[in-house]
Amino acid sequence: MGTKGQEQPVRTSRAQQENIRKVAVTMHPQQALFMELDQNRPLAAIIQDICEKWNLQNVEDYSIQFSEPTRKYYITERNRGEIQNGNVLQLTNSPAKTAQTIIEKLKDGRAQEKLESLKTLSDLSSDATFAQEFINKQGLTLVIGFVVGGKFQGEPLALLLKSFVSLMDHNIVSWDILDADFTKQVTACLSTDNARYSICLQPALEILESVILHTNETGKHASVEEKLTPDKIIPYLKSSNADVQKSAIALLNAMFSKASGDQRTKIADNLMSRNFRTVLISNVFGGHYNVGPEMGHQLYVLQTLLMNMYETRMNTPANPQDENALKQIEELRRIAFDFSDPGDPGNAIARKSTNQKDYRKLGFEHESNPIEDFMECPPGLLALDNMIHFAQVHKESYIKVVLENSGRSDEHDCPFVQGSIQLTKVLCDMLKIGEQPWEEEQTYYPMLLSVERPLEEFFSICIQVLNKTWRDMRASILDLQKVIHVVKEQVTRALDKHQMPKTFDSFRQKLSQLNYHEIKKIWDSERMVIDELAAQAQPILELREKIKPEIMELIALQRLSVLEEGSRFPKFDSRGVRSKNKYQFWRLSPNHKAFHYGDCNENDTPSIEQLQNKVLIVDIKQLIIGRECPHVKERTRTRQAASELAFTIMGEDNEDVHNFIANNEAEFDIWVDGINTLLQNKMTSKKTEKDLDLLLNMEIKIRLLDIEGITIPKEPPPIPPLPQDYTYTYHF
Repeated sequence: MGTKGQEQPVRTSRAQQENIRKVAVTMHPQQALFMELDQNRPLAAIIQDICEKWNLQNVEDYSIQFSEPTRKYYITERNRGEIQNGNVLQLTNSPAKTAQTIIEKLKDGRAQEKLESLKTLSDLSSDATFAQEFINKQGLTLVIGFVVGGKFQGEPLALLLKSFVSLMDHNIVSWDILDADFTKQVTACLSTDNARYSICLQPALEILESVILHTNETGKHASVEEKLTPDKIIPYLKSSNADVQKSAIALLNAMFSKASGDQRTKIADNLMSRNFRTVLISNVFGGHYNVGPEMGHQLYVLQTLLMNMYETRMNTPANPQDENALKQIEELRRIAFDFSDPGDPGNAIARKSTNQKDYRKLGFEHESNPIEDFMECPPGLLALDNMIHFAQVHKESYIKVVLENSGRSDEHDCPFVQGSIQLTKVLCDMLKIGEQPWEEEQTYYPMLLSVERPLEEFFSICIQVLNKTWRDMRASILDLQKVIHVVKEQVTRALDKHQMPKTFDSFRQKLSQLNYHEIKKIWDSERMVIDELAAQAQPILELREKIKPEIMELIALQRLSVLEEGSRFPKFDSRGVRSKNKYQFWRLSPNHKAFHYGDCNENDTPSIEQLQNKVLIVDIKQLIIGRECPHVKERTRTRQAASELAFTIMGEDNEDVHNFIANNEAEFDIWVDGINTLLQNKMTSKKTEKDLDLLLNMEIKIRLLDIEGITIPKEPPPIPPLPQDYTYTYHF
């Protein structure tokens, strides 16, 4: 028995040990402090302990920060879950004290002190905790006043503008607080040739982009539209700084997306001009077409906005009284069939009697009144626009296509007009004309940004492919939809983003390799047989159910394998706000017991050893997807497309939260499937359904190779009745 009053050994429970983080804390000139940080204790108490050991007064003036260069931000109760064993933390002035010091130096300090304070402000403004304190102390108002005052130039002004961008990125303050004087001063940074302002270009472009996108009062910043027309922004694409190029395109996109009517058309004309295309190809693409994710997204947005200029014609049905449309229809007929002298009245009379026959040869469905073919929307009059462009710009190819079909029997003629209408509809669907840009999408096609009439040129190549595929398939008029289906597959595979054609010439070359016979081989190899499941017999369906668990296990292993390779995601802070130009890389450990993650640049692929943070699988209590995710649920500006790619993993008591937005639908499906597998939940993604169907079909066909040629009955044969008795006689 122990003596009364004797201290008993303190036993730490397993739960308590799991909340302990072994870290180091530094502060110049103090000696590093090694400590066990209890995550259950308030941060204020931990900071007080540190201050007492170093004999520091005024504990409320201190906070702790992460010390890594990629995440040098304050630790709060919200983000303390990111602290891991082995982290080196830094005791520093609190956000409130730092903000107050910066404000005082900016107001009354000497020139050098102001410059150093601006550098500190620029570094800390991306930290949400500091930003909140700085804004609360009217620091943002001070920054705006300095910009409007116009006394700062060169590096100090650039630091001011960068700080302003970072502070506004936290969505603490509305962009409507800005007045015309502020935007006028920022616009002036782009309107001068003074070399001292070159360092200010990128943040100035970024500010003006946000002003246009986020300001509700359209007339409030008219100076931006007046002084910054697209032709004045285009020269910034020649900059050797990729960030300036990206911000210039982002500003053009903002102006484009917010414009309407004639102004929108004028901007589109600028962006389709030879000057813009030349600068884009020479300076942005630079011959290699390799751009970063952020630039890729802006080019995708630009492409989407340009393609959406076709939406009006796509949704406009033909008017029987439209003289221009009637002239275009007659022009299609004339170019293809009328080789006589138009000045000869006798020829004109002879041609009039054969017009209806010519319209039938062209493939019009309504021969007597061909304009009725363009009543359906989509594609409306856009199909006619495409055809007339093909006939006028690629005249020889057009005549060849039409006359080639005129020489076949009526049954096997390819109806040029009907095929063109269906093809236009398919191309509009593939290019998502009429849809808004997706927030995280990066897929763009350089060839669509390299010509003045991108959709028309796209169509002109594809209609020739349709004609060749029709011939290869020996199709008749009843096979039109089948041919369109094959052409869609040819175009889709030619546009594969992993081997994306950069020019229309390379696109044409890829299509020539993907003829009907090649597509048929691909389909056969992938077992993509149309309506195969509908004709399956009951024994086959039972076999599918039997091997389905094996296939699901195989799919799950593939998902986990991809998670082991890792993915790069946009970074979100503890409040669910995306950190601009910041990323995190996540990997699943080989033993499938933890996720390892860490900050990275947009092109980095760090190894698992370089990822200092981790989340144990057993600590993940819930997976949330879509609109219910906290980082998109409360954000009205989050696009629908982005919310569909969002997912969140949550720890116990909803404290350890990690938010993600996948780069595309395939990545979203794989990560959600993988996490569900780790949590022993069912995989429910569309990709799982598609992979399961494909692998089941392949496995069934392999197993049935031995009975090839034998007809499988729809129902199993009946079992014969039992014999009357079991007495058998054998005669030898």
